[in-house]
Amino acid sequence: MYRGQRTWHPQVSHRQAGKTMAELLQRQSTWVWHALLITILAINPDGAFAQQPAADEITPGAMQGGSLLLRMQGGYHVSTLLNTKVDIQINGLVARVSVRQEFRNEGTDWAEGVYVFPLPDKAAIDRLRLHIGDRFIEAEIREKAQAKKEYEQAKREGKKASLVEQQRPNMFTTSVANIAPGELVVVEIEYLEDLRYDNGSFSIRFPLTITPRYIPGAASGLPDREGSGWAANTDVVEDASRITPPMVAATRGHRVSMNINVNAGMPLEIIASRYHPVNISETNDRYSISLAGGTVPMDHDFELLWRPARGAAPTAMVFTETINGESYYLLMVMPPSADTASANIMPREMIFIIDTSGSMHGTSIVQAKKALRRALQGLRPGDRFNIIAFSSRPNPMSHSSVVANLQNLATAESFVGSLQASGGTEMRAALELAMYLPPEESHLRQIIFITDGAVGNESELFKLIENKLGNGRLFTVGIGSAPNSWFMRKSAEVGRGTFTTISALHEVGEKMHRLFAKIEQPQVTNISVVWPANVIAETYPSVVPDLYLGEPVTIKARIRGELGADARVGISGDSVGGAWFQEMELGSEEQSSGIGALWARARISHLMDDQRRGASPDEIRDAIVETALKHHLVSKHTSLVAIDKTPVRAANDPMRKDQLPNLVAYGQNANAIFAFPATATNATQMQLIGFGCFLSALMLMMLGRRRRRMHHAMAV
Repeated sequence: MYRGQRTWHPQVSHRQAGKTMAELLQRQSTWVWHALLITILAINPDGAFAQQPAADEITPGAMQGGSLLLRMQGGYHVSTLLNTKVDIQINGLVARVSVRQEFRNEGTDWAEGVYVFPLPDKAAIDRLRLHIGDRFIEAEIREKAQAKKEYEQAKREGKKASLVEQQRPNMFTTSVANIAPGELVVVEIEYLEDLRYDNGSFSIRFPLTITPRYIPGAASGLPDREGSGWAANTDVVEDASRITPPMVAATRGHRVSMNINVNAGMPLEIIASRYHPVNISETNDRYSISLAGGTVPMDHDFELLWRPARGAAPTAMVFTETINGESYYLLMVMPPSADTASANIMPREMIFIIDTSGSMHGTSIVQAKKALRRALQGLRPGDRFNIIAFSSRPNPMSHSSVVANLQNLATAESFVGSLQASGGTEMRAALELAMYLPPEESHLRQIIFITDGAVGNESELFKLIENKLGNGRLFTVGIGSAPNSWFMRKSAEVGRGTFTTISALHEVGEKMHRLFAKIEQPQVTNISVVWPANVIAETYPSVVPDLYLGEPVTIKARIRGELGADARVGISGDSVGGAWFQEMELGSEEQSSGIGALWARARISHLMDDQRRGASPDEIRDAIVETALKHHLVSKHTSLVAIDKTPVRAANDPMRKDQLPNLVAYGQNANAIFAFPATATNATQMQLIGFGCFLSALMLMMLGRRRRRMHHAMAV
């Protein structure tokens, strides 16, 4: 007899055996179905038999966690295709950018296209045009609810319409209604942005896709019919369904062309694209740049930088615009050169936080680990340090900071080498751990936060940093080809530090070296701005942060009152070499378009900060609406809407809704992001689903074995 083989008593008849098998199957089936019912109820407590959409009716809003992954693997398909054309005109410190989004309906029904897309977080969107053939319709600025109401009414009436809404300062939604079968509709968005100047180079960055946001919290139970994203709204991220567009690895559309004209106002030593091959031509110190391949996939942020020729680098720049009798200014003043050799540099306690969540899988985690190793090399013998890795939970190298000696650095190297990317992006716990660690009173605490910033609860984290950081400083290092730049920049601003973006391996050494040169000691602190006595100035930032090596003071101001021809503004502070003071003339007659809009955008950002600090939401909302309507800007509470007057679709003609996906960012692994427990998924739900599938398979396997045994008994 084989081990495990069972014998059957020959006195049992076929009929008896058949009856026994039927009873067993009935009992086994009851157990199986009870187990499955319990599992379904655990997954869907609102009812096991709640109505679900048919397979051909599944919308992005119905896709949760694993469903999104399955749609990604099978290829997410919509009949509306999207391509983008970008034109950038740069004059001095200001860029005006035109983004033309082309929606082509290749289906047989009328369509509404909805596209969630990124823009720079400092973009002041002030224009929207809806192009229909050779005509265009200029948009109007409205309060957000009113704009949405007008758009929905136009959609029902069969009129072409477009709506641009802000979801985050760096995330927007374009909706286009009533696109005819085979038709191309163009939506043109324009915005203004001031440039970044760092370590002798100007730069501008244009984001092209979105890294999926991790959504913490429990489902709020309040459905949001306006949101078409893959995530449900939660008690922590109330608008999650509006900031989680579907993602695809490849598609026929989603390509971008770019044309850039740079009038720097000075000869340049270098002009280059960091991540995309480009063609560059120059005439009389004016430069024209285009993508070398004509178009490229929208899967990697574009960044252009240029460096003035030696001797032409600015020490101060002033731009002005007068609107309805009010004067607006954009000032940039360089701090003094560092004299680090004579500076008394305080020993540091450096806490490194590294993101190892699923969204960091692939190229991003390689960049992050290399950046962390480079940071460890910059530690001095008198410094102390610690490392906190995090995904779904924090994982510290040590329970407290340790001395930067050879033994501890070797331990750190081993710790970094073991890090792998998987799990959720629970930033709060990691930040709390870093800030709650007992400080070393003799050391200056500096927290280096290395992450892609792929979270949806940004405001909650800003508040945590502002309230709990204490006397420390927070420096952010944005990793990956499409990081959440708003979160990175704003976190550093709130943490009185600086931010750095690393999107390629070859940049790690250069950018980490610059970061360490900055953070060794601020160059100017306690900065104040002194305006002429006879004017009232409203400036942003209202409190100028510490300045670091190579970074300028940039101030946006609105002036009320008469300025004389010799009016001057003074900026003073404490530098490493002693007291520092610099003056600039304000009497320029040359006008620079867009300075007023940039000031208004800065004011709106400041008002949102005030609300986070406890100001009345109603008062803040009214102030934002007033500022945004006056300057024709999209904001959290205002939107641009363009409506054609002539109906083109009969009311009884069907119209589908296409939620256009974003491309998975270059170097990212979609399976790692969306597999459980992963960034931007409901891990608990996924675990329950996995348990249910395992239980079902186990029950069916046991049932199959019982059937085979019964058949064997009947044969005997």
